[in-house]
Amino acid sequence: MFEYFQSWYRRYFTDPQAALLVVLLIASFFIIYFMGGMLAPFFAAVIIAYMLEGSISSLEKRQIRRIYAVSIIFCLFLTVLAFLVIVLLPAISQQASQFFQDLPGMITDGQELLMKLPQQYPDFISVDAVNQVIVASRTAITAMGQSILSFSLSSIPVIITVLVYLVLVPLMIFFLLKDKTDIINWSLRFLPSDRHLIEKLWQEMDAQIGNYIRGKVYEIFIIYLSSFLLFSALSLNYASLLAIIVGLSVLIPYIGAAVVTVPVALVGYFQWGFDSTFIWLMAGYFVLQFLDGNVLVPVLFSDVVNLHPLAIIVAILVFGGLWGFWGVFFAIPLATLVKALIYAWPTHSAIDDVSLDSDV
Repeated sequence: MFEYFQSWYRRYFTDPQAALLVVLLIASFFIIYFMGGMLAPFFAAVIIAYMLEGSISSLEKRQIRRIYAVSIIFCLFLTVLAFLVIVLLPAISQQASQFFQDLPGMITDGQELLMKLPQQYPDFISVDAVNQVIVASRTAITAMGQSILSFSLSSIPVIITVLVYLVLVPLMIFFLLKDKTDIINWSLRFLPSDRHLIEKLWQEMDAQIGNYIRGKVYEIFIIYLSSFLLFSALSLNYASLLAIIVGLSVLIPYIGAAVVTVPVALVGYFQWGFDSTFIWLMAGYFVLQFLDGNVLVPVLFSDVVNLHPLAIIVAILVFGGLWGFWGVFFAIPLATLVKALIYAWPTHSAIDDVSLDSDV
């Protein structure tokens, strides 16, 4: 048993590059896991700067100096950020407030609808089952109300945090973009000169992660805009709020689209009932989801490494459990990194093991 373990260790961990990679991975994991809360603004700035770097590189290829390219892209980023904060966020906040005001009436209508089901379908639905559903829904709504109340009571720290993000994150993004070369050169000073495995992995992952992040941003925007146009055309209540939810649902493959269907269907049903407008809403919504899964995703993510659906779901569960929203957002790139790491990991063959034994 000891000889087997020794052979396995020599095969996978005697290469200095592998040891360096293990140290970097462990250090990165502990930094993110234990210091993620404190360094969250910095991580957010790094992610956004990485997303903007592609546009800056495109401008540099057109013979535009980097400082000018950074200034142009950074001003465009600030414009989009101002639109989100000044225009979109207040509209969503207003609709969310209106939704919670209308929620008690929707709950009452839903309970009346449920109480009619045992009379209409006595062979399939019992009164006890309906009562259990009503009690469970009341419990869930009470818990949600307490969460909202606690959030409102702690709104001052939240506002301070938002202000910190709005000031610090753009500032860090600008310096990360402007001084990119100096920051990278300074960071490389702490690594050995022989780091070909790390460079190989980075070159392999750079294009894939970049394509994935930019593709997800484009997908969220396209799905949000399409959903908003569909909901607005049908005069659906809370159109902006529901469109944002539908757009963000693409962050969770397979699961997000199924979960977000529930609020869209419930709002449409409580607004119109089961009439032609509701049918048009659901038909348009399912067409949108079909086009997203079968047209938009293949176009945006054609260059991303293909992963099995089971691997994607497991990655979402694992990384989402570790790092929450960002873990879900980066679940596929992290799973791709794990896959690339497995294939690129240096190993010694059996002949190498024999030579190692002879050297000893």
